[in-house]
Amino acid sequence: MFDIDFYMKIGEFKKSLPGGGFARDYVLGKLEECRNREPFVFNLETTNDCNMKCRMCPRTTKMTRPIETMEMDLFSRITDQISPFSEKKWSQWENFVESYYGIPHDDMSENHFFLYVIPRVLVLYGYGDPLLDEFMVKRLKLLSSRGIPSYFSCNPMNMDTERVVEMFGSGLDYIKFSIESVHDSRQIWIRGAGKDFEKSHKKIVKLLGLKKKYGYRTTVVVTMLNFNDDGQEKEFSDLKKAFRGLDVYLYEKSLDQKWLHGVKYSTRSIHWNEFCQFPWSSMTIKSNGEVVMCVTDYNNEIVLGDVNCQRLYEIWNGEKYGKFRQDHFIRREGAKCTSRCDMKLVGDLF
Repeated sequence: MFDIDFYMKIGEFKKSLPGGGFARDYVLGKLEECRNREPFVFNLETTNDCNMKCRMCPRTTKMTRPIETMEMDLFSRITDQISPFSEKKWSQWENFVESYYGIPHDDMSENHFFLYVIPRVLVLYGYGDPLLDEFMVKRLKLLSSRGIPSYFSCNPMNMDTERVVEMFGSGLDYIKFSIESVHDSRQIWIRGAGKDFEKSHKKIVKLLGLKKKYGYRTTVVVTMLNFNDDGQEKEFSDLKKAFRGLDVYLYEKSLDQKWLHGVKYSTRSIHWNEFCQFPWSSMTIKSNGEVVMCVTDYNNEIVLGDVNCQRLYEIWNGEKYGKFRQDHFIRREGAKCTSRCDMKLVGDLF
């Protein structure tokens, strides 16, 4: 989830920022004026346990924090502080997205997913596979009872189909599987040994059959990361053929954090072409209960609070978050947002 009101309030101002001649204090004040004092949780990492060795994931070579799974009591206390959007508010947002971004509600693309799905759901993963979380069924039942939509991305090779069907019945709204190639050798090269396409495809097809049999409403998402390779267009075309006629939401996704891989190329993602709005629109909570700047902070380097002993409201409006927003805005030298992220910063625009 993220604060859709912030996006709507700041929308026209964003357009005027480049070359607008605004004083820095005025811009910072405008961001703070539009920021909601009630916090929104973008993603809640329930576990950072994962058995994959993905080439593009910093977890594989850079994450050093301990492997932890969040206890149900803490998960319950966190989600008790989260509220879903009203249908009226969501309808207002959909109208805004269609008029401001020009993306219709019935589209199927990277930008549609980010603007029509991500703002509404609680993202239940970070640097772990939710299928390895022993409490996931209980978590989904709890969220469903509170009217909070849910979503996570996972590895199809970890899927116990019957258990995932139980998650469907527990209220899971979206489940995403990332497949980078229809060729076993390339899929294994990207994702690691034992992560071949053929077995993954069979598991997903079986899951779709069970979804239809029992009439579950969970949306099954299949996505391919765009590595900008010479054969990328053919790979994605082949993936679409493999799932043709099946009940899936399928799209191609831009590769995040290009600085990590030493590559530079353009992206079609609205999320990566606008300035970063995370400091004013949402918070990220890791499996140990620490609140960090955003999901890209894989080692919890910038800790802004701890939900084990603090309320979300206290953290979101606290001194540490205020300093982080200031550092982010002025592009403080040496800060992670300045030196190790390729998202645009608002301070770069004037």
